[in-house]
Amino acid sequence: MSQEVVDEREAATEEGIDSAKEANENKLKERKISWAKLRRVDSFNLEAGQVSTGGGHSSKVDWRRTLILAFQSMGVVYGDIGTSPLYVFSSTFTDHKIENKDDIIGVLSLIIYTIVLVPMLKYVFIVLRANDNGDGGTFALYSLICRSARVGLIPNDQPEDRQLSNYRLDTPSNQLRRAQKIREKLENSKTSKIVLFLITILGTSMVIGDGVLTPCISVLSAVSGISSLGKDAVVGISVAILIVLFSVQRFGTDKVGLSFAPIIILWFTFISGIGLYNLFKYNPGVLRAFNPGYAVDYFRRNGKKGWISLGGVVLCITGTEAMFADLGHFNIQAIQISFSGIVFPALLAAYSGQAAYLTEFPGEVEHTFYNSIPDPLYWPTFVIAVAAAIIASQAMISGAFAIISQSLSLGCFPRVKVVHTSAKYEGQVYIPEINYLLMIACVIVCVGFKTTEKIGNAYGIAVVAVMVITTCMVTLIMLVIWKTSIWWIALFLVVFSSIEAVYLSSVLYKFKQGGFLPLAFSFVLMVVMGVWHYVHKERYLFELRNKVSSDYIKDLTANPHINRVPGIGLLYSELVQGIPPIFPHFIANVPSIHSILIFVSIKNIPISKVALEERFLFRHVEPRDYRMFRCVVRYGYKDLIERPKEFEQQLVENLKEFIRHESYISEARMGEQSEQMTEPMNLQHSTILVNDGIVGRSGRSSTIHVVESQQQNHPCVSSGSIQAIQVEGNLTNSFSKMVTSPIQGAEEEMHIIQKAKEKGVVYLLGEAEVVAEENSSLLKQIAVNYAYSFLRKNFRQGEKVLEIPRARLLRVGMTYEI
Repeated sequence: MSQEVVDEREAATEEGIDSAKEANENKLKERKISWAKLRRVDSFNLEAGQVSTGGGHSSKVDWRRTLILAFQSMGVVYGDIGTSPLYVFSSTFTDHKIENKDDIIGVLSLIIYTIVLVPMLKYVFIVLRANDNGDGGTFALYSLICRSARVGLIPNDQPEDRQLSNYRLDTPSNQLRRAQKIREKLENSKTSKIVLFLITILGTSMVIGDGVLTPCISVLSAVSGISSLGKDAVVGISVAILIVLFSVQRFGTDKVGLSFAPIIILWFTFISGIGLYNLFKYNPGVLRAFNPGYAVDYFRRNGKKGWISLGGVVLCITGTEAMFADLGHFNIQAIQISFSGIVFPALLAAYSGQAAYLTEFPGEVEHTFYNSIPDPLYWPTFVIAVAAAIIASQAMISGAFAIISQSLSLGCFPRVKVVHTSAKYEGQVYIPEINYLLMIACVIVCVGFKTTEKIGNAYGIAVVAVMVITTCMVTLIMLVIWKTSIWWIALFLVVFSSIEAVYLSSVLYKFKQGGFLPLAFSFVLMVVMGVWHYVHKERYLFELRNKVSSDYIKDLTANPHINRVPGIGLLYSELVQGIPPIFPHFIANVPSIHSILIFVSIKNIPISKVALEERFLFRHVEPRDYRMFRCVVRYGYKDLIERPKEFEQQLVENLKEFIRHESYISEARMGEQSEQMTEPMNLQHSTILVNDGIVGRSGRSSTIHVVESQQQNHPCVSSGSIQAIQVEGNLTNSFSKMVTSPIQGAEEEMHIIQKAKEKGVVYLLGEAEVVAEENSSLLKQIAVNYAYSFLRKNFRQGEKVLEIPRARLLRVGMTYEI
């Protein structure tokens, strides 16, 4: 009896499977017909897919991982601010005399509330929220603004970019009208775009300048613990340490990175313990400094002298920007925990202990830190201090490399070689040319200034300037993106801009005493970055104005003198819409075209990372049966451009998916051309996979608006993936003359592409010589004909940056008059 039941169940199961198959087949037919009604409605005729792997940090907090990240952040983020106690008091009392002991409490009060207001309140609780999918820094702020409003100077914005999973901005809906008005003003004002760009590269230049000043002041102040050897010996030892530090950069920080966090935690343990010892031994009464009235009294007593001394006080927050700039390696909770739980109390204890010591020994202010160390701990503290100074320097040098790498991706810096030193941490890069320039600059500054006091004058300007820029950009983000209440925005802007304006005025007062140095660095870097980006933009506009017409392509395909040669040709251009003017120049010099020709455009998107499955956009170049494609390859400013072999593999595989997908849609269209639909249709899944006749779906939901086709017989479809329709030709004709062949199956077309890849991939690179037009202004001629030409000749060429093999490279020169 039980066997009959089993048989009945099996029969019922088989019957259910058959009915399910029939239902699925009917659904697939309906969907196949539905897909036929779609056409592309975007600028590139195919929009990017929505993938399930969104970028950025997850909103769900894994507290175990967060605590591990908080521990690791100690070694990367806080080396600079942690070594500030080495030189803050000596830089504040520059004449090395303390006339009134209450001045010590007044300065301590200023230090306490500066740390509370700027690093703690502004950065830890406000600025960290203005991250770009988990990444921080000046470029992250700029990319957020560029995504919300079209304020980029290069007009290569495409609707499909906004479909990237990392591109979207989750914004509140309140205060929308105000945000829209501000956005419109920004987009319609060329001046606003230029000012925003200049502010961004100014902040970037200041951070790069920190890569010079931080190693100098940190190492020099740490080595000053052996000042008994004399000033020249201290400078000599510091220079030797700096040379060794820059020389080992090529090995990367990954090898020694694990030891950074324990050393810095040990350093904070030492300075907090020594601080508490001095506090209770000499004068616990300095804790009265928590009363801000003592800071007010300090200014009343000292007037202008007190205002000038703020240039030293502000050094207690050096490295604060690193909490935001290095956010990409950690998360917001990790930074908040590590700063609030370890760094903040340790710094308060250290400064309070030094203040207590100075009330007892006011004449030792020049070497406060080392003189206040108990004798048994002196040499262990000295060793840890030097190690902490090296770690602080390492963090700023690595930060300068990362900033320049981001600048490269946005076309704001001349081409340099970027070496990724860690397979585990993608943000760790090494730039040989910049490394040795920074080393030379550090040695010159160290030998020229000799003391931390003069370097501190320069350092203060760089620190405060970056903070002022961050305040301005975060305010704009509050207005346009967060749409915060105007009262909160006003409070943020007034409070922090007032504090930073006072500090900025104080450090600028010391312009002649060393303050000119970061401004000189920034000016040179801004000129370099500005000239490079200006010509980069004008080159793009030239190509856009002179792009090849469709008639030229049609005439070219009908020309019997143009040969098709085996293989795949990749013609590089920055143009994302249309065919670049360098292409006819190639044909004029080399009257042959590869059997598969792809116009490749490397496009940098104002987000940190682009998912691999969203990276490639394809479309056909008409006529379709000649196998010419346009491809936009999109990278975020922290993405790594793959090596040629890996890149070729990814490009070909994505091209095959494009062909498979469009072939499927083309079949559906042919089967149901009579129906016309105008309603929007919601597709539950965006990526369509075809395997042995079985169609499956995966991905996120996306809404696609269906409109009547107004194009050729083979419509273009707005889909959720980087795939589309492909035409097929005869394999025997593909390597001969330009002869029209009928559209055939996708599998055969993909086979032709694979065969072409096996024949070899050739890179076609246009070398554009850019010159200013004859009627240009003198300034433009100097910038283009001399400054840009100098930078271009003395930095790396495009094929070296892309690591294109010379044996597979074909270059043709052309002159652009801009």
